[in-house]
Amino acid sequence: MQVKKYILGTILLASVVACKKVPTGFQSDAIRYKDNELVAKRGLILYQSDRINADGSTPPYSFKMLNLRGIDGSPAPKEFTTPYQILVFKDGLSFDAAKDTTVAQLNAKRETRTVPPMSFNEVSGQLTFNRGSINLPLGKYTFDVQFTNPTGTKLFKSLANINVVDPTTDDLFTLTDNVANAFHDVTGAVTPMKNPTITCTRISANGARVILKMVDKHNKPFNPQAGEIIQRGDRPVFENYAKFNPVTKNDTAMICDFEVAPFPLAAYKTPTTNWGFLMYYRIPSRFVEIDGFPASSGTFSVNPRWSWQVKLEGTYIVQIKFNDVTHK
Repeated sequence: MQVKKYILGTILLASVVACKKVPTGFQSDAIRYKDNELVAKRGLILYQSDRINADGSTPPYSFKMLNLRGIDGSPAPKEFTTPYQILVFKDGLSFDAAKDTTVAQLNAKRETRTVPPMSFNEVSGQLTFNRGSINLPLGKYTFDVQFTNPTGTKLFKSLANINVVDPTTDDLFTLTDNVANAFHDVTGAVTPMKNPTITCTRISANGARVILKMVDKHNKPFNPQAGEIIQRGDRPVFENYAKFNPVTKNDTAMICDFEVAPFPLAAYKTPTTNWGFLMYYRIPSRFVEIDGFPASSGTFSVNPRWSWQVKLEGTYIVQIKFNDVTHK
């Protein structure tokens, strides 16, 4: 009788176990971004975060962003979901430097879209920011993620933070060459000068313009309209890189509307030389006094050479300051 009871109990236990639902697959408690401190630089053409690491969870899975908020718990600013107009290349089209030589050809490939500055990919968990992010308030934000796979759904509180910051100068501008030499007017002898100080200041996120200025050590500008800045022989100058619009001059600067970044867009090449992005200029001796060059040694012109590139649309002042030169 005891044996029968034992067998019956075993059968009942097995039945209970058999009826218990077995979980489908695996769902990790440790999904994460590679770096949970995400950085969104305002106004860049495109920024995309890493995808979420599902930590071996069983696919297929999906993610949903929830409760975007300030790091202090305050509601997220409306700018995150407000649609803004941005200029983009049409789907399947891109810029061809060899063929697209006019503004009309360029505009035929571009269109204006109205989209929010941020999007969340529910398959990968990636965050994407477009140039409309220039409208986002600076600050630190956090968000939750709802993770769903065949095992079920789980909420991960404050999975990552979004740090909205302004781009650095290195994000906007690259300087690759910068020298200046004094040329003797009679003998042509070359004497090295102090390297100029070249700065790039973004004064607006609108447009696509470079305002190029040359100033003496007291910040007095040289006047390109009055012949105070001239081309040096057959070497490339600002105009050689102005692909879409002519360079204009006023009494303090040379101005180019470049339309599309980066600028210069492509290296300048002749049949014999690849000049890269180099630009060469001369300031005649009658407009300058150079420190350490006494009048008894003759007269000297100032001959700078530089190479730089602006990497994002906007309006910039690129200034070349001669640290050992006084404007006469």
